Amino acid sequence: MKRVVISGMGVTIPEASISNEELVESFNLWVCRENLRRREQGLEPLAKSSADFIVHASGIRRRHVHTPDGILDPDRMAPRIALRDDDELSVMAEFGASAARRALDDAKVDARDVDLVICAASHLQRMYPSIGIEIQQEIGAGGAAFDLSLGCSSAAGGLHAAFNLVRSGAHRRALVVTPELITPHLNFRDRQTHFIFGDAATAILIEAVEDGAEPVGHFELVDTRNWTQFSNNIRSNFSYLNRAAEDDVSRVPSEGNLIKQQGNRVFKDVTVASHRFIVDFLAEHGHTPRTVRRFWLHQANGKMNALILKMAFGEVVDHDRAPMVLDELGNTAAAGAVVALQQNFKDMEPGDYGLLCTYGAGYSIGGALLRRL
Repeated sequence: MKRVVISGMGVTIPEASISNEELVESFNLWVCRENLRRREQGLEPLAKSSADFIVHASGIRRRHVHTPDGILDPDRMAPRIALRDDDELSVMAEFGASAARRALDDAKVDARDVDLVICAASHLQRMYPSIGIEIQQEIGAGGAAFDLSLGCSSAAGGLHAAFNLVRSGAHRRALVVTPELITPHLNFRDRQTHFIFGDAATAILIEAVEDGAEPVGHFELVDTRNWTQFSNNIRSNFSYLNRAAEDDVSRVPSEGNLIKQQGNRVFKDVTVASHRFIVDFLAEHGHTPRTVRRFWLHQANGKMNALILKMAFGEVVDHDRAPMVLDELGNTAAAGAVVALQQNFKDMEPGDYGLLCTYGAGYSIGGALLRRL
């Protein structure tokens, strides 16, 4: 087995952002209108939201979005993204390719020297042709490409697959691209989820170390792990089968099939499982949480991350040990932990260890143990 390094990382964060206050104003205006209708029908009124509630529940203060147009319109409450012709570059591939190019520039590697591209994201624009293959073509990479989706653990899942393919010698250089264009799949009329997600794209370039050579790059990728357990507590039912379930096939239901979750159950289940995953994975390599310099955790919920780390350390852990980008970016699904990594590693000393860990729908958990070069 070959040694493997992370030689480049790239992040694309959209310029446009929406504050909690802006989001709440739009949501509450829609609620007021909806409650008039519900009162006429004898239904229970919907609860309004508040910026303070969002911060208390999640730690999020604002989120960056790929396309703001339409999101704050109470008559629409969804981004307005025009369809593109089949021979045009897709929106998702365009988003992913921007991060991929930044990772290649960071590593000073030509795309033609990449022989594997994995598009690893919680949501995919289409089933086929593969978004990964489209990104491969757009950046000019060789070899092969495919898509992988594992909820918010997709980036870690993609890294797990790429790591094992590269260290076995099946591929030489692999790009794990995570274009999380997630706001189009978010129900902005659901009080429990409308504030959670933002958009971001990331890319990690890994490559094999030649026999006898010293590893060069940002990190040596020591090992990776994946874990899954079925749960309905985070679910999206958006599918081509939605049409087949309708009597009138011209109508495709959407809103009821968007992201939904049982927040309290998810918090409890994932906190316990992630703590155990982290402790066990580190122990396999002779580590405890205290021997790891930095943790880049899934950016879903500030309270969840704080509790996972408190269970691991026996005390509160600060931003230096476990940096957060959630407050300004929202939950960027599988991209979040990679953003935290890319923005918070340059102060680490050679030989320091770090742990990338993501968790989400499935349930799924993924981890990567890194050593700073």
